[in-house]
Amino acid sequence: MKLTADNTAIVLDSTADFPDASERFPNWRVVPLYVTFGTSSYKDGVELSAHEFYERLRVSTEPPTTSQPTPADFLRTYEELGAYERILSLHIAAKLSGTFQSAGTAAAQIGDGRVRTIDSESASVAISMLAFAIQRRLDRGTSDEEIDELVARYLRDHGLLFTVDTLEFLARGGRIGRAKAFAGQLMNVKPILSISDGEVLPVKRVRGNRKAFQEFVDALESQTADSPSLRVGIAHADAPDRLAELEKMVRDLRPHGQIEMETSLGAVIGAHAGPGTVGFFWFTDDV
Repeated sequence: MKLTADNTAIVLDSTADFPDASERFPNWRVVPLYVTFGTSSYKDGVELSAHEFYERLRVSTEPPTTSQPTPADFLRTYEELGAYERILSLHIAAKLSGTFQSAGTAAAQIGDGRVRTIDSESASVAISMLAFAIQRRLDRGTSDEEIDELVARYLRDHGLLFTVDTLEFLARGGRIGRAKAFAGQLMNVKPILSISDGEVLPVKRVRGNRKAFQEFVDALESQTADSPSLRVGIAHADAPDRLAELEKMVRDLRPHGQIEMETSLGAVIGAHAGPGTVGFFWFTDDV
């Protein structure tokens, strides 16, 4: 079967931090996770924008909690896409959330093999940019085999680095994995973190934002080449100045590369990473 943008839909969850996906791509949909403050629950990116979330976080007396979509949430979306012969459903790492499992349950209920779930083993812009790569192939026609090869190469070759102001949010949400051994009480220590095989892992620990930024510079210089096939995504949690700094870094060091996405970390990712988080993702793709 030849897969095209006319017969194949892409479904993301809201941790992809692309709330306007269906406005940009008619064959895309986003299924929201849930964020709860006290007794009030909101659909991430639908009932609570990133800006509204950080405003509320500043004044909240209790930390927010998050929960995955239900299988019924996914099932509704899959059924709404009934005109498509194939649905590719891309999600946050299964080790970080039960979202992938909910999507798989719904896909099994559809029962005709039309829905294929894909574990991105990552989060945020990394999910969206894998979807971009798939969409480029759909636009010119592709196959299941080519999508398989793309996903395998993406999982093997993509890069991701981020830093947080504090490990408090990751620790509180239980998403910190082996990085918890990285925690320290030293003043102004910035952990450099990545996500590998679906787990948050420590890369390095530096003192201050300047040295953290230098780690980003070093990674971009050592792990990428200046080519139009270099694709970069940048995300921040209520830290627009740092976003601008990262954008300038990429444009200065890799002027031929493409910044495909700049986004705010939404409520769910922001609840676990915390304000001040900033990071970037890169992937080389010739299509």
